Amino acid sequence: MEAQVKLEPAANPPYRLPPRLFDARCKACWFAAAVLVLVVASFWSLDLQWAQFLSLDAARAMGRFVAEFFPPDTSPAFLRQVAIGTWETLAMSALGTLLAAAAGLLLALPASRLHDGHAALARSPTRLLLNALRAIPELVWAALLLIAAGLGPFAGTLALALHTTGVLGRLFAEAIENAPPGPGAALRAQGVGNVRVFLYATLPQVLPQLVSYTLYRWENNIRAAAVLGVVGAGGLGQLLTFHMGLFHMNKTATVLGAMLLLVAIVDALSYGARRWLTR
Repeated sequence: MEAQVKLEPAANPPYRLPPRLFDARCKACWFAAAVLVLVVASFWSLDLQWAQFLSLDAARAMGRFVAEFFPPDTSPAFLRQVAIGTWETLAMSALGTLLAAAAGLLLALPASRLHDGHAALARSPTRLLLNALRAIPELVWAALLLIAAGLGPFAGTLALALHTTGVLGRLFAEAIENAPPGPGAALRAQGVGNVRVFLYATLPQVLPQLVSYTLYRWENNIRAAAVLGVVGAGGLGQLLTFHMGLFHMNKTATVLGAMLLLVAIVDALSYGARRWLTR
C-alpha cells in the first residue's frame, strides 16, 4: 500500500503579486499624491504666460538676441582678461570649498551623536547654526561681506565658505551618525576615549564619503563662484556683469564660453575622482 504524502502549502510562495497602483496603506503613494496636488496648484496659482512665451514674435526676438553673441571676441588682450577671471573663479571655488570642509568637519562633531550613550548636548544648537549658514544663499553672503572685505574675490571666497560650511557640516554629521558602530564600540570597551575612537574607528569608515561630498560641493561652488561676480565678488561673474551691462555681446559670449568650459572640466575631474574613491 502506497504511503499517502500530504502536501502542505509553502510558507513563502516563490512569487509575489505586484503592488496596486494606489494603496491606502502606501505612504509613498500618499506622498506622490501630495506632490502632484502641489504641482497642479502651482500651475493654477502662477501667472504663466505660455502662449506669449511660445509665440512667433518671442521666438524672433530671442533669435535676434542670440545672433548678437556671434562672433565671440577672441582678441588676445580680452582672452588674457578672461583667463585671469577663470583662474580667480577656480581659486575662489577651491579655497572656499577647502575652508568649508575643514569648518564643516569641526562643526559636524558636536552636531552628531557619536554613540547610543552619548549625551550630545551641543547637537541641537550646532545643527541650528548649520541651518542658518546654509539658509542664506552665497549671493546674499557676498553682498553682506562686501561691506567688510570690499570688492574682489576675497568676499566671494568667504561667501562660498560660509554657505558651504552649513551644507557640508550637516552632511558630515549625518555620515558620522550613520557609521557602523561596531569598531567604535570595540574601542570604547577597551577604555579608549571619544577623540581616539573617532580618529581610529569612525573617520576611516566615513572618509571616502566625506571626500565625495566635498568634491560634489566643489562642482556646485564653481557655478556659484561664476555668479558671485554680479555683486562685485570677482572672477568670471564680474566680467559677465560688466560686459552685459554695456551690451558687449561678443565679449559676453566669450565669458559664457569660458564658464561652460570651466564647469565641464571641473565636473569631469570631480566625477572621475569620486568614482575612483568609491572603487
